[in-house]
Formats: sequence, C-alpha cells, structure tokens
Amino acid sequence: MERKTSLVEAKEIMGVSFIGPNELAKIANKMGIERPSEIPIIPFSPEELKNKKRDYILILGISQMKNGEPLTLRTLRDQFGIDPDTSEPCFYNQDWYLKEEFINESLISHWYLLRKTLFNDSRGKNFEDLKELYSLPSAILCAYTFFCNWFHAKEILWQYDFVWCKNTDHNKDQIYVGKYIDIAKINKNGFSIHRHLALRDFYGCIDAI
Repeated sequence: MERKTSLVEAKEIMGVSFIGPNELAKIANKMGIERPSEIPIIPFSPEELKNKKRDYILILGISQMKNGEPLTLRTLRDQFGIDPDTSEPCFYNQDWYLKEEFINESLISHWYLLRKTLFNDSRGKNFEDLKELYSLPSAILCAYTFFCNWFHAKEILWQYDFVWCKNTDHNKDQIYVGKYIDIAKINKNGFSIHRHLALRDFYGCIDAI
C-alpha cells in the first residue's frame, strides 16, 4: 500500500511541527522511548497537511518505552517525575489518578495530527455542549506530544490552558490536561491531569445562620 504522503513531503509541509522517526530518534533518550521497527503509513494527504500546518503537530506515536514497558501516563510519569525543582519538564505533583484505569492506557503506534492551541469558540463552555463538536484526543496522546514537543521544538504546549480529553475516571467524570504553568505563580510547574466533577444529587446547599 502506498503512503498518502511520504516522510520527506510531510516534513517539508509541516516544518518544525513534524515529529517523525528521525526527530524521535534525537530525543529518544530524554523521552525514554524505543524507536519503532516499522513506520506506519501517514494517513493524511498533502492537501490536509497544508491546511493544518499552521495550527497542528504531525507526530508519530510510539507504543513502547526503552525498558520494554508500554508507553502510558504511568510510565511517562515515572520517566519525568513530579518535581520541577529536580528537573523539567515534569508532571504536576498530584496522585488522585494513580488508581484510575486511563493512566495505564497505552499509546498506539500511529500518526496523529494534534492541534497546538484551543479553538477560541470552545473556551469557557460547558463540556456537554462541546463533546459532540470535536474529535477529542486521549490524555496519553496529549502528554506524549507535550513532552516530545518540549524537547523537539523547545515549545511549551498549552502552557496556560487545559485540554478536554476523551477519557473519564471511574465515576465517568471527564479528564482534562495541560496548563503547565500557573500564571498566578502559586502552584509549581508541571503537566497537569484533572477531572471535571459532574453535578450529582449529593451536591447541595445548607443554611448557615
């Protein structure tokens, strides 16, 4: 089967927003990842890449860490830690999700187009009004792309913004990630993973007289 777009052509179109096998090889030690033995077909046409090159990253997903473990949020967290005073980039120091199933979801070896910025018309809106309008990424794809892009392009994705993800926790609360830097400088730096608590009948009011 022929590729829709060759590696050379895709890199020419996307420029610094192309993270392919050679780019991953250069940052593999920092990422702790294993370069795949086979490169999957780029499923996007040159025309689609040209239309998205300004706002998107074309990245090759890797499914395995160098130590043989699957590439998951858990193994990336082990790789980068949670203390910016020790090293950056890192994850934000939180542990609520360590027993959640989505932390063990492995990234699939595949080519992904991931938007670098939020859609402005999605800002500040209820998730229920948005989920049918957008093709949401997984939390592991966002985290993987964030760390790869940090080393490859020296750029902090979503540094002040949160990104809705398709994952949910065991209560079906929606996951959102990002916001590496707290603009108020109250919290330490770190790639954050949060959940949006849905309103349920155990939320309510009391009087204080």
